[in-house]
Amino acid sequence: MLMVLAVIFFTGIDTSAKWLSISGLPVIQVVFLRYFVHFLLSMSIYIPQDGLSVFRSNVPKKQFLRSIFLLFSTIFNFAALKYLPITVTTTIAFAGPIVTTLLAIPILGEKVGIHRIIAVVVGFFGVLLVIQPWGAAFHPAMILSLGNLIIASGYFIMTRMIAGLESNATQQVWGSGIPSIGLAPFALFLWVWPETLQQWAVIVAMGSFGAFGHMASTKAHRLADASLLAPMFYTQVFWAAVVGILIFNTWPTIWTLSGGAVIICSGIYIWHRERRKRKRPLAPTPEPQLESV
Repeated sequence: MLMVLAVIFFTGIDTSAKWLSISGLPVIQVVFLRYFVHFLLSMSIYIPQDGLSVFRSNVPKKQFLRSIFLLFSTIFNFAALKYLPITVTTTIAFAGPIVTTLLAIPILGEKVGIHRIIAVVVGFFGVLLVIQPWGAAFHPAMILSLGNLIIASGYFIMTRMIAGLESNATQQVWGSGIPSIGLAPFALFLWVWPETLQQWAVIVAMGSFGAFGHMASTKAHRLADASLLAPMFYTQVFWAAVVGILIFNTWPTIWTLSGGAVIICSGIYIWHRERRKRKRPLAPTPEPQLESV
């Protein structure tokens, strides 16, 4: 339930970002505000508990690189959201575990069998169904969404690499603080003051969705195995469809639904194979047999 709640919060981030971009705020400013509010909330929660130690990282280079991956994936995602329905960007992002599986081979040295390779190929076929590069439905912003997919996979790889090495507090503060500092000059240069209370409310909501979404996800991973939680991310296609219809009056197309079904089936198969592999028991050592006298 915590992971489903986190996914709802993540859908709230995309919904808020799309609405703010359409309302006239520059994409870079929207990204900055998403992380800056997240950063303020993280400091207000974790510094009273842990003090300034939340800023000390055990693996600062990897933590910095992870934060940079997260920042640029958000920039690409928010830029794509300005032009594409949420259901499309969400469905393309579902191929993240597939790309992560491929990247884990050269970067983490993981071995991937023929079954998962076939699942990866099938998953990419699902992505092609969604973006339709051969038809009139293709939009150039889909390239941005694909960029988000690849960069976000780098973020997940870095998250695996630092798993168990950093506290949740440090990851939250670094993950929101570095993007805030890096984007501040660009956001201030392009700054457009929000004109309505509704815009300010959506800005605060967007940052809050980011902070509490990551907190809920982290808490969920402390209570259950990642292999159990992974399929919960696919519930986002339902929430994305709901907000797309209710807020932006956009309905998912048959191509989006079909491609999403293929991607989800491929991702669930990869998850199932990985979970079986982790749970496979070692062959028991045979007990020595006594010779009958």
